[in-house]
Amino acid sequence: MKRTFIILLLAVLPVFSVLADEAEKPVPVKPDKSHRGLVNMSKMFVPKGQWLTGLSASFSTHSNDMYNIVIINDVASAGYTVNVSPMLGYAIRDNLIAGIKFGYSRNLLRLDEGGISIGGDSGLSLNAENYYSLKHTYEGSMFLRRYIPFGSNMRFALFTEAQLVFGGSQAKYLAHVPVDGTYETSFSTSLNVTPGIAAFITNDVALELNVGMMGVTFKTVRQTHNQVEAGKRNESLMNFKINLLSIGLGLAIYL
Repeated sequence: MKRTFIILLLAVLPVFSVLADEAEKPVPVKPDKSHRGLVNMSKMFVPKGQWLTGLSASFSTHSNDMYNIVIINDVASAGYTVNVSPMLGYAIRDNLIAGIKFGYSRNLLRLDEGGISIGGDSGLSLNAENYYSLKHTYEGSMFLRRYIPFGSNMRFALFTEAQLVFGGSQAKYLAHVPVDGTYETSFSTSLNVTPGIAAFITNDVALELNVGMMGVTFKTVRQTHNQVEAGKRNESLMNFKINLLSIGLGLAIYL
């Protein structure tokens, strides 16, 4: 009996030895999936106390003289669009800026004549002439911007900007002879999230590109037609897609 017990003990000892070796091995630490090495949140891209100022502006004109394209015929028109948007911000913490923005745009269109023809002589034909529109748009917003540097790089950084925007507009539309006119005013409120990228081209000047992606907008429009009839329209918009019409490019100065 004693001999049998000794044989069993000798057979079991290697198993306990293997288990002991496994217990002494360090427990592997599961990697943190939130840190992929693409960005470094601890790196200071914009230090606390730094000022940010910038300006984006655009100007475009067009003029058509009996211009034809596909189904649009004999267009005689002229117009222009002006956009100006300054901003001012202050770094309340490292890589975190709070600030304000202002925006103004002016759009003018004068259409002397033009038409749309579908289906040839026997199809649908729409003509317009002596049309005039002028619109002014004003905006003011408060924003909070968070920078996310690319690793240890001090030249490039992603940023995400939350904006609370208040805007209004005035417009007048004139058409036909005798004059048939409409005066329109609007007020809007929106909350937007705008991602972008900043790239320093000098030590203090950066080129910034941003694009509207997510936002909620509420808008009220009031009209007066020929100073007699009044109309009103309310609209709301919830947007969770990239808006290619809201791509912005501008210069920012970090002081």
